[in-house]
Amino acid sequence: MNTFAALTPSPSLRLGLDPFYPIVDSAAWVARLTDVGARLIQLRVKDKDEALVARETRDALATCAKTGAALVVNDYWRVAIDEGAPWVHLGQTDLDDADVGAIRKAGVKLGVSTHDEAELERALKLEPDYVALGPIYFTRLKAMAFAPQGLERIGEWKRRIGAIPLVAIGGLNVERAKLCLAASADIVSVVTDITLNADPEARAREWVAATRPA
Repeated sequence: MNTFAALTPSPSLRLGLDPFYPIVDSAAWVARLTDVGARLIQLRVKDKDEALVARETRDALATCAKTGAALVVNDYWRVAIDEGAPWVHLGQTDLDDADVGAIRKAGVKLGVSTHDEAELERALKLEPDYVALGPIYFTRLKAMAFAPQGLERIGEWKRRIGAIPLVAIGGLNVERAKLCLAASADIVSVVTDITLNADPEARAREWVAATRPA
């Protein structure tokens, strides 16, 4: 598949999900990136008390309501339910303690991280609204027990999950994001290529231009 083919409408777009999916750790970052075009954004606040996460989520949701963006709350599923967030993202260890039934009952959509066949099988049993695969490339963001997945694995995962949107994550920059989309990812997710950039807003605009169909 070539890059131009990859940028035709995908399942994620039909579900209202933007291909550009930045991950940030504060409501302030959510505001900065939605101001320059982010329309799907994850709030990942790690190892903080739920009261602080709730405040950040509330502020981020207010920003997203003004800009038409969709907010995904990482890990803190109770906060997502209580604050009325539309999405929650759970890693494999998060799933151990999460009440997926309560998440579904609240009408919150669910994204799940996967790294190998066993994790994919577990995720698919939950009927997720998207599946994330990573790390595609080596990443310094956090220690990973899994080697880089590579572009070929994207195609394998996409054939397995069909119409469920597939998120590629891990070690991405703009050029690598294009390769992931060409390899059949529906959405490309990024952290440090934006947040550690000298001009995060300019870099985010590059991502929007590179990933969003005309």
